[in-house]
Amino acid sequence: MSDAAQPTAAEVRAAAEAVKTALDRHLAAVERRTGEDDPAVYEAFNELAAAAEEYDELLYDRYDEVTPFEIPGAEDALPPYAGPEEPNALSVLIRRDYAVVEPQRLLTQARRVEDADEDAPLESSAGTVHGALGVIFGEFEPDEIASRHKEFGLEEGDSTLWVTVADEPAEPGEWLEAPFEQIDPQRVVCRFDVSAVFDDDSDEDEEDLGLEPELHGELDDDEDLEPLDAER
Repeated sequence: MSDAAQPTAAEVRAAAEAVKTALDRHLAAVERRTGEDDPAVYEAFNELAAAAEEYDELLYDRYDEVTPFEIPGAEDALPPYAGPEEPNALSVLIRRDYAVVEPQRLLTQARRVEDADEDAPLESSAGTVHGALGVIFGEFEPDEIASRHKEFGLEEGDSTLWVTVADEPAEPGEWLEAPFEQIDPQRVVCRFDVSAVFDDDSDEDEEDLGLEPELHGELDDDEDLEPLDAER
């Protein structure tokens, strides 16, 4: 960054003062909170997060230094629930990430599915990785793939599940063109996240105690694959 674009020392100090003010407001809101989901606390939290992020950026741009703490952004926290007390409908939003770590295993399993399907087209869809993925995810339920992902040459990444509520069930086909848009965070009842980042602290604790983290065995390349039951 050029010197002309750098923030001034006064701007950095003003940002530091803004953090102090936001910190005092957050503490005051916490002390006066009226319940677990007090909107005043949520608002003060977001203001503190924004002030801390601004100060951290200016501090780095001006002095090439960072703060020793990290405050999660507003997008990492759900706002207070503002949906109906007795919802008549709900939606479950799920995202699971995978890495294709053994393409040959994936292709082999997809061919087995096609071979077991008497109605499969003459031209195989399992000759490419993207075609094999279509075969596998078209044949097996997502929960089964999640529990057997290694058999398909996949490695689990992060996953999240959100439960949201609605006043009335959606009309058939209403949201199919954009199924994950227009989600109101205030109608999220709960969410469950799974990520390797949550395992870091536990692994460090085990190492401190002289324990080894649990190892998950994998099949050797030349080990025979168990046939898959392609029937549901």
